[in-house]
Amino acid sequence: MVSKKSNHSVKRFHTLAEVMEASGFPPPKHPLIVLLNGVDRPLKGHAPSKSHVLNYYKIAFKPDAGGELMYGHTKFDFKEGGLFFVAPQQILSSIEADKQTKAEEQKILSPQITLLIDPDFLLQYPLAQKIQQYHFFSYATNEALHLSTKEKETMLSLFRNIEEELENRLDDMSHHVIISQIELLLNYAQRFYNRQFLTRKQNYPSIAERIDQLLEDYFNSDKVLSGGVPTVNYLAEQLHMSASYLSDLLRNLTGQNTQQFIHDKMIYRAKNKLSTTDLSISEIAFELGFEQPQSFSRLFKLKTKQSPQQYRAQFIRP
Repeated sequence: MVSKKSNHSVKRFHTLAEVMEASGFPPPKHPLIVLLNGVDRPLKGHAPSKSHVLNYYKIAFKPDAGGELMYGHTKFDFKEGGLFFVAPQQILSSIEADKQTKAEEQKILSPQITLLIDPDFLLQYPLAQKIQQYHFFSYATNEALHLSTKEKETMLSLFRNIEEELENRLDDMSHHVIISQIELLLNYAQRFYNRQFLTRKQNYPSIAERIDQLLEDYFNSDKVLSGGVPTVNYLAEQLHMSASYLSDLLRNLTGQNTQQFIHDKMIYRAKNKLSTTDLSISEIAFELGFEQPQSFSRLFKLKTKQSPQQYRAQFIRP
């Protein structure tokens, strides 16, 4: 499982060379990017023996069925094969992963392609900033991208193109070509994730209703007093999803991300209270979790083009 919490037992690799050495692989041909291809040939190295912090981007691709593997407290289902992404400064795996046998480690690495990219490799290219827009780098490992046969072929082709550049064509154009291939790979991944959200709608038939009920329960309990305005992270935890995955899923299903959904629910409740009760603006703001009435008024006006007072005035009989 990917986690951002620190842990004294976690190994931090500062360079890709350190990762390769610790995993039993030869030094990388390029200090800032490594591709390990366990699909086209067996890999002789092994997975890192301890939970570790990534100082680099990691893209792992397993095209064939491989059963279930433990990443922290989460089972990652490889039965369909999959592609998953990890951003720098995150912890990969946990104590449970440290107990995996050598055979299980080999199942993770082979057949699998692993691409490791130091953020410095992207410097001076627009992708250095654009890569932050690909939300799937903050998805949990159990929210992997499952690919069709044709999609697997597309991804394999891109990985092999990158490998070809790294193995045989390191020249003054290699950096540009590899950056282009990485960006193309990420764009295809975004397209395929959008497809996955749509084709797996049946797995989330009532996600909007579930969120709506969670918010209803939140506002009707004392959670609003201690927790304030409900957050995306709160809903994601309740639904056992990463915040990024939940927002992208909801956007594909409803056209709104999670924050917009929360705001719309709050505005709906605010309108109801403004039109049917004598509660003051401050009291309504407090009941919705706002510490400052001004913050509530700003949000209300942003969403309705009216202040709370102007909205309420429509329901006051002369």
